[in-house]
Amino acid sequence: MTESSTTDRLGELSRCGVSIWLDDLSRGRLTSGGLARLVRDRHVVGVTTNPTIFAGALAKGEDYDEQVRALAAGGADTDEAVLSITTDDVRDACDLLADVYAATGGQDGRVSIEVDPRLARDAEATIEAARALWATVDRPNLMVKIPATAEGLAAISQAISEGISVNVTLIFALDRYRAVAAAYLDGLERAQRAGVDLGTIRSVASFFVSRVDTEVDKRLDALGTEAAAGLRGRAGVANARLAYQAFEEIFSSPRWAELADAGAHVQRPLWASTGVKDPAYPDTMYVEELVAPDVVSTMPEPTLDAVADHANLRGDTVRGTYEAAAEVLDGLERLGISFPEVTDLLETEGVAKFAASWEELVQTVTAALDGARAVAR
Repeated sequence: MTESSTTDRLGELSRCGVSIWLDDLSRGRLTSGGLARLVRDRHVVGVTTNPTIFAGALAKGEDYDEQVRALAAGGADTDEAVLSITTDDVRDACDLLADVYAATGGQDGRVSIEVDPRLARDAEATIEAARALWATVDRPNLMVKIPATAEGLAAISQAISEGISVNVTLIFALDRYRAVAAAYLDGLERAQRAGVDLGTIRSVASFFVSRVDTEVDKRLDALGTEAAAGLRGRAGVANARLAYQAFEEIFSSPRWAELADAGAHVQRPLWASTGVKDPAYPDTMYVEELVAPDVVSTMPEPTLDAVADHANLRGDTVRGTYEAAAEVLDGLERLGISFPEVTDLLETEGVAKFAASWEELVQTVTAALDGARAVAR
C-alpha cells in the first residue's frame, strides 16, 4: 500500500504547525537519494546533525574513502579534514533543501551543524568556530548549533548579531531556556543597530525531551512508591510544555513586538531527543504529546517511520496543559527529586557525550588519513 493511499499522519502533523526535521545526515543518504525521498514523500523540511551522527557515518562503509584519499594527498591535517568532510555533507544537504527554504520563506529547508562541543565552556572559541562554519558552508539555509551552556549564551548573542542563524542545542532547564531566548533578543537588537537585515536571521531553541525522562525515571524507580510510579514518563513532556508556555510569553512581549515590526522572526522551540528510550512507552509519545504551532520536531528515522505508521495525532496537545505540567514538576519536588539538579546533570552529561563523540570522530578521521597515506606510499 502506498503512502498516498494511507492516512498521511506526517502531513497532518505538518498541518498542525509542526516542522518535521530529520535527526540524521550522512553522505550515503545524500548520494542514494534517500534524503530527497524523505523530503518528497515524508514531509521532511529540515535536517539536524551532531558529532555522534557524524562519527557513526564516518565509521561505516566507504562513502568517504575518495575524499579522505584526496585530503591525505593534499597534506590536510585532522582538523582540516574533519571540517572539510562535515561541511561538504551539510552544504550538499543545504542545496538539496534549497527549494524548501525558498517555498517557506526561509523558515524551513534548514540544515544544522554543530561547533566543536569541546568548546562549549569557551564563548570566544565558540563564536570563532561558528564564524568558520558559517563561512565554510556558505549557504543561507545553514544553522550553526551552539550548546546552551552558561558560557554559550554570549556566543549565541554574538552570532545572531552578526547575522548567523543559530540552532541553540542541549537545553534542559526552563531558566536556561528563558536565558537563551533573552540572548536571541539581545543579538537581534545588536544586529538591528549594526544594520543587519533581521529578516535573514532564523533561530531555534532545541529542548531535549526523552533524556529528561531517562534520568527522572531512574530516580522515581529508586523510590519505589506508588506516587513515584505515577510520575514515570511524564517529566520530559511536562518540561517541554512549560517551555512552550515561556515561548508564548516571551514572543508576545513589547520588547519582541518592536523587533517583529523590524522584520525579526520568532525563535521556534525545537523538540530534540524524541526517540523513546524506554520500550514501555509508545514509540511516538514525544511527537504526539508535543504538537503545537510554530515548533520543530526532530526525529531519527525510526521515530519518523513510527509516526507515519501509527501515531495518534489529536491536534494541539500543548496549549491548555500548563497547569497540569507544572503539577508534574511540583510532584517531583514533593518526592524529594530536585528537578534543577536533574537538568544541571543532563547538561553536563550532554556536553561530555558530544565531546566524546567529537573525539571519536577525530580519531576515526585520523586513522583514515593515516591509512590513506600508508596505501599511497
